[in-house]
Amino acid sequence: MAAGSGVRFGSDKALLSVRGKALWRWSFETLLSHSEVEAVGLVGSASNLDSLRCEEAQFVVEGGATRQASSAIAVREAALRGFDAILIHDAARPFISLEQIDRVIAGVRTAGAAAPALPVADTLREFESLAVVDRSRLRAMQTPQGSRVELLEKAYANLSITVTDEMAALAEAGIPFVLVAGEERAFKVTTAADMARVSGVLGAPETRVGLGYDIHAFSDDPARPLWLGGLLWEGHRGLAGHSDADVLIHAMVDAILGAFSGGDIGRLYANDDPRWKNRSSIHFLREVRAKANAAGWDIVNIDGSVLAESPKIMKRELEMRQVLAEAMGLRADRVSVKATTNEKLGSLGRGEGIAAFATATLRQID
Repeated sequence: MAAGSGVRFGSDKALLSVRGKALWRWSFETLLSHSEVEAVGLVGSASNLDSLRCEEAQFVVEGGATRQASSAIAVREAALRGFDAILIHDAARPFISLEQIDRVIAGVRTAGAAAPALPVADTLREFESLAVVDRSRLRAMQTPQGSRVELLEKAYANLSITVTDEMAALAEAGIPFVLVAGEERAFKVTTAADMARVSGVLGAPETRVGLGYDIHAFSDDPARPLWLGGLLWEGHRGLAGHSDADVLIHAMVDAILGAFSGGDIGRLYANDDPRWKNRSSIHFLREVRAKANAAGWDIVNIDGSVLAESPKIMKRELEMRQVLAEAMGLRADRVSVKATTNEKLGSLGRGEGIAAFATATLRQID
């Protein structure tokens, strides 16, 4: 259920990004992974339906003006597809567990309908009389709330009052249900302040480090330009390669990909793909940054080292750092470029090519 207006939160909280993943997907994926859940559908609003559409969803439909109306639509969709039982869950509760789903399903099997609930911890007082309410007799309701489809169909068909959850609809129709144990971590994100609880459940954002390496021989083509660190180096032999063969950027791209397990540059930008023929490697750097962000990671800093007898890299260090930083959306002081020779040793020492190493640090988006 993701059709709420999010008035108290200040925006559509279902679409809020949490560690690079929309809030609704956290519970959606948990439900989808449960061995007894055959399919998961989504009920959204007119403004977020396009964002909810995904291959894994059994259906994505527009809900109603109220929670009750949206729930009735979900029940109708389940009935149309022949499902015998339904679990209705709020997208704003991201952290349900497989065990909580187990308990609700068991309750549906034994009683026809069930919902998780928690004892009330706070002292409750009636506002006008100031009388203390016996909290031992109260429970705070959670989701998913489950029922045989036919029971909720019956309840909604004759409902004459407004209810805020499925069990209230069943109770109004005189249909019994059971309460099962809920969990503190299955709280509902209602206001912006609740995001602190979300961070508390997930813990501190993870930091990862990736290593990249690349090497290219000099080209036999005297007209081929040398691109290194995103800069054109006039008067120097170019490097052989399918793209512009910018060995430093290639090492940086692999370092970023390695940090978030995004593959490697050879698979993403194959040297037999005509799309990348003579392509500027700055394009690869920008695209890989976008891939990292989409996967829930920010680049914190990157450190590159060039092994070459020539050109003299450090003469253009600042210019190079600024170009690379712009491509990655970083400040220049978060990009380091160093250079060394190979002391005349080996193929690099003989000036047959250039190699580069890079180390990238990425942090999980909070």
